[in-house]
Amino acid sequence: MYSNVERSDAYKTHLLDFIKREYEIEAVGITPAKRGFYGETWRLDATDTSYFLKMVYPDVHKPVYERSFHIIQHLCDHGIDFISRIVMTANGRLFTQFDGAVLGVFDWIDGQNIQNEKTKIQEYRMLAKVYTVSPGGISIPREDFSGNSAVKFFEQWKTLQDKPLCLLFEKNRAKIEHRAARLKRFSGLCRGDTKHFFITHGDAGGNVIENGNKHFIVDWDNSILAPMERDAWFCMSWDWAMTAWGDALYENGIKYTLRSERLAYYCYDFFFFYLNAYLDASTQADTVEEYIDGWIAESFKYADEIG
Repeated sequence: MYSNVERSDAYKTHLLDFIKREYEIEAVGITPAKRGFYGETWRLDATDTSYFLKMVYPDVHKPVYERSFHIIQHLCDHGIDFISRIVMTANGRLFTQFDGAVLGVFDWIDGQNIQNEKTKIQEYRMLAKVYTVSPGGISIPREDFSGNSAVKFFEQWKTLQDKPLCLLFEKNRAKIEHRAARLKRFSGLCRGDTKHFFITHGDAGGNVIENGNKHFIVDWDNSILAPMERDAWFCMSWDWAMTAWGDALYENGIKYTLRSERLAYYCYDFFFFYLNAYLDASTQADTVEEYIDGWIAESFKYADEIG
């Protein structure tokens, strides 16, 4: 999914004038970019190159977005070249503000957002390289295995006014409560162990762009220091994927074996994370219903067997 905001010609003109003033970029055109869930995104075309603009308006997401610039810059400074390079403002800032939003400008990456077996293997190789980068002195949150994503969901459900969504959740109450209980169980098993933490993406599979033989990982908004299971849980039921993970780690000199309790924790935690994202975006009930028993169900078949 992506943000699709209708904007007037006056708004676009104001935005282009702002970009010219703040970034000294003379644009010849601007079109919506079908990338990003929370952010308003644009492709900005100049005479000889193109840029990616992302603006985040919701106050709750602004600090997360702002922090991501320092993480991206840190990775670029340490040789990671398969992510979006930040274009700094004319006075050397990583991001700025426009119309009440946090605005960032990046190099445009051509290609398609694709997820298949080929891109998954490339994804693991890229993530393994990221794991070799020390977080250094950057400000980045650390995983605490709190399981608060479920707490937030039940709080939102309690005050939810959308009747179709309320009926949908009620119909699936037993399933949702089971997953919340499993999350609480694995939260207890994982909490307190902070060994083998790395810079993780959190949704790399859905943010891989393929351009010929080149692959890129974009949208680092939700990066935190966490075990790599945070990136690997989606593929834990696929033997070939677990083999590919091991190969990618070995190629990058990382001695670590994925742990089942951490994989299970993230499976249940992200279930509620995405539910909360749908509620934050006021998503329609039919889309949420497809999610509850959709692609994530295959991972639950595996996670539910972990003791």
